[in-house]
Amino acid sequence: MTRKRRRLWLVSACLLAFGGATALTLSAFSGDIVYFMLPGAVLAQRPPPGQVFRLGGIVAEGSLHPTAVEGEPGVVFGVTDEHGHVVPAEYGGVLPDLFREGQGIVAIGTLTPDGTFQAREVLAKHSADYMPPEVEKALKKDGLWNPATGRPPPAAAFRQTAADLAAAGG
Repeated sequence: MTRKRRRLWLVSACLLAFGGATALTLSAFSGDIVYFMLPGAVLAQRPPPGQVFRLGGIVAEGSLHPTAVEGEPGVVFGVTDEHGHVVPAEYGGVLPDLFREGQGIVAIGTLTPDGTFQAREVLAKHSADYMPPEVEKALKKDGLWNPATGRPPPAAAFRQTAADLAAAGG
């Protein structure tokens, strides 16, 4: 056997071994992959019952009702997206403190044959709005925001207010 042919066999054997190792690794991970879906995708694709996936969205207003799920205290609620698609869901167990209507959540579970999402874990997402304490104090002092009336104005309003103050000589 020539030197060139031996090298070809060695490279072929290495590629075959690498391909086999990659195939084994991917097949080992395939059972652990959990897909993320929004309510619109769940309603359109209808994952098969028993397939574990993450359902993300907002807890629909007026859909939160305490109940017993499999003998445990739990809740029935709807998960919605920005297009108004709603997936009914139920969870038995203790909910996170941030869980409420209008709050973003991610739930891990399966779809039942009747189309209800059976959550085995619920994670509530906190707000991504951060406001430094100094800005919060200044907004309250200037009367631009009252926490009792709702959320603070958007950041663009802060910039506009600062620009108006600078133009007015303040």
